[in-house]
Amino acid sequence: MNSVPRVTPVSQPTLADVELRSRPSQPRLPEHRLSLKEVLDELVADGLVAKTDGERVSAEARAERGELHPLVVIANKQLRQLQPPNLVLSLERLTEWLAGKVGLPYLRIDPLKLDIAAVERLLPFVSYEYATRYHLLPIAVDEQRVVFATTEPYLTEWREVLRQTLRKDIERVIANPLDINRYQLEFYGVSRSVRGALRGVLEPASGILNFEQLLELGRRGELSADERPIVQIVDWLLQYAFSQRASDIHLEPRREQGRIRFRIDGVLHAIYQLPPVVMNAVTSRIKILGRMDVAEKRRPQDGRIKTRTPAGREIELRLSTMPTAFGEKCVLRIFDPDTVTKNFSQLGFAPAEETAWRAMITRPHGIVLVTGPTGSGKTTTLYTTLKHLANPEVNVCTVEDPIEMVAPELNQMQVQPAIDLTFAQGIRTLLRQDPDIIMVGEIRDLEAAQMAVQAALTGHLVLSTLHTNDAASAVTRLLDLGVPYYLIQNVLIGVMAQRLVRTLCPHCKETGQIDGALWEALIRPWPLPKPVTIRAPCGCPECRNTGYLGRIGLYELLTVTPELRRLFRPDMDADELRRRASARGMRPLRVSAALQIAAGLTTFEEVIQILPPLDED
Repeated sequence: MNSVPRVTPVSQPTLADVELRSRPSQPRLPEHRLSLKEVLDELVADGLVAKTDGERVSAEARAERGELHPLVVIANKQLRQLQPPNLVLSLERLTEWLAGKVGLPYLRIDPLKLDIAAVERLLPFVSYEYATRYHLLPIAVDEQRVVFATTEPYLTEWREVLRQTLRKDIERVIANPLDINRYQLEFYGVSRSVRGALRGVLEPASGILNFEQLLELGRRGELSADERPIVQIVDWLLQYAFSQRASDIHLEPRREQGRIRFRIDGVLHAIYQLPPVVMNAVTSRIKILGRMDVAEKRRPQDGRIKTRTPAGREIELRLSTMPTAFGEKCVLRIFDPDTVTKNFSQLGFAPAEETAWRAMITRPHGIVLVTGPTGSGKTTTLYTTLKHLANPEVNVCTVEDPIEMVAPELNQMQVQPAIDLTFAQGIRTLLRQDPDIIMVGEIRDLEAAQMAVQAALTGHLVLSTLHTNDAASAVTRLLDLGVPYYLIQNVLIGVMAQRLVRTLCPHCKETGQIDGALWEALIRPWPLPKPVTIRAPCGCPECRNTGYLGRIGLYELLTVTPELRRLFRPDMDADELRRRASARGMRPLRVSAALQIAAGLTTFEEVIQILPPLDED
């Protein structure tokens, strides 16, 4: 390996930066693969690894007789670099070091940032066997060039071959060898499955429901949902979603190419495209797994799947299909049981909010409501609460539509309107089951509200949800449904409104600023000091250069006191209730947001997207 000054990039190059930031070419060495001795000698020469450690790793590798890439072998030993701050030589650090040594850009591969459709068009010209022989992965293509990721910088003969084959310039970047192996398997495997599925198209087709379908003779057909290529595509899709922390999978049919998108941290990302016949077969396969009627394509359907991640964790998926102009659209909502095993502080509760919430849910009887729009985390909050309350001494029952997550500690019943099993009928049934705590998935109408009130009046603790913008509006919502005000006075314990906001990536957040006037508008009339340090998003490979990683809750807790109960009237003013509750200590959602900003967990720009306009709050 040629000896050049060690380069440590300040930030990760993006695909657009690859050509601009390429380092000067190094003297050409003979064609060869990296050897463990070669890499260890250079690490020792650079003062990163002690000579004794290098000899020990080399001896252990000879004894193990493995065929792993040298960087993987060294990373598995968890060596610490000799130079301060004595960090562990992880695979990514070693890969970045290698890129600096050979004068090539370093890239952390993010599959969500790649144009997989464009990359796939290259795969027939670069066979899987050829790619694995030279440790190659195509990651970008435009009119002039193709960018390949590799971990063998001294294997170069392939460049001229592919330059002539593709008739484009060939650029190289250095990437993690395990990532290259993984995405080789995934990209080539899925591409092979799609091509194999298309070869199995049956003709003639029975006609897929499509209100705008073009008639192209000889090109229409259907695929069996049980064909092996389709099974492989669905398996890949689910495992890919789990590894990318997706909360939802969207399969959207279109005339030319069906689209697959993942929702990650509340934002949708385009993932893949499939030919219409393959997309319909994939949807049918998912419907089979969810025990849904595959033949019925005209009506919306619901289903569920329980599976395991490659790491062995159980995951539940809730399925929903609907007919669209180009076929059935399918959405899979992913529920990770590990989420509901978190404590309240991990969900974003401040100490005072956790104390107030625990006081509400430990009352012997009454109604506690959780409000917020769809996707605001109400289900997670309720399941976490029920997990906290469930113990061998109490009977916890739920009636849901549908059951979001199956929990062995709970007795769960699903609403089934087709047989007149509504929320109201479900609550009526549960009252005969000797319950202590009842969770109602949602109060949608007067009948359900009346039964929930009846359950609370007869000595049960009832938890439920409403769709309102804030806590005070929950009371007016119950009044609008027709629940008498005096019953609300008797049974309502409290209301919690909540939202989810993206949190800053802990690996790259940096010091930022916030305008004093904006801060004052956010916290009024609460006397919170302006934070000494504000954090801002930066962007790194860990967060896909978004600056955000994960989400956390914002909460507004309204505890019903005797003073507030007197405000519950048929002509009640929600603004007056809001003002009185704030005077009694209720912190509005924007104050909860301000506290998360002050803690360095999120930003003003992020919270303002999910809060009401400050001049209306």
